Amino acid sequence: MGRVAVTGSSGLIGTALVTALRERGDEVVRLVRRAPRAADEVEWDPSTRELDPGALDGVTGVVNLAGAGVGDRRWSPSRKKEILGSRVDATTAVATAIASLPVPPRLVSGSAVGYYGDRGDEELTEASAPGTGFLSDVVLAWEAAAAPAVDAGAPVAFIRSGIVLSPDGGAAAPLVRMTRLGLGGPLGNGRQFWPWLTLADEVGAILHLLDHPEVTGPVNLFTRPDRQRDLAAAIARALGRPSLLPAPSLALRLVVGEFAGEILGGQRIVGEALHASGYVPQHPDLDSAARWLVA
Repeated sequence: MGRVAVTGSSGLIGTALVTALRERGDEVVRLVRRAPRAADEVEWDPSTRELDPGALDGVTGVVNLAGAGVGDRRWSPSRKKEILGSRVDATTAVATAIASLPVPPRLVSGSAVGYYGDRGDEELTEASAPGTGFLSDVVLAWEAAAAPAVDAGAPVAFIRSGIVLSPDGGAAAPLVRMTRLGLGGPLGNGRQFWPWLTLADEVGAILHLLDHPEVTGPVNLFTRPDRQRDLAAAIARALGRPSLLPAPSLALRLVVGEFAGEILGGQRIVGEALHASGYVPQHPDLDSAARWLVA
């Protein structure tokens, strides 16, 4: 049992993580941006880039998931500023507070495979160079903001999360809804590689990394990189529906704007830092993931 502080605890991943931590017996401290409503909550304002180190008293680990949603609104200039600023501000505050503690705790800090940009069929590992584009720039600044904790000797892991499959939100939810209606199919040409993992494995991997502080630096969180059309087909098989209708690239760009470039792009992630550390995925292939997704 440990004492774990979590930022972004009301989001898709954070909510599931808090539940899993409690189920295994950990004490959870939730950092919230409002007046506390429960004994396990501590108020903070990440926009100040400051966090009272007292909020982390006695913690054995910190999971930093704070940040504005990437795909839930169109990318206006103000929204892009919010996406970047919310991540850098929160991470700076957490890392600085950790650095001031006598014994810096484990930090598992949010990141994303957007670091690599759209790289087609190129095989990518944690050692690969960053790509280009808005999300790549965001991830570079996001990870750099943890420097105070790294410099203080804290064991820091950056979880470069892939496409998280969940029935409650994220990239897969619209695919499931459309497929139930018989309108499922590839996005664009469907050839782009999506490094995916289920929400259960995202949470499982974070727990695993909390328990293995010897794993530091960037860690790609993914189960497999499969082509997006194969993911769409697996969801269709699980639902007993067709997967025939591709979503044209132009239509996606009209609907979601600049973010369509991320949907239509891909990363063929083959980095093995997570799996080499001993993590075994609960859903190791597309069919098992799709059955869990639609159950």
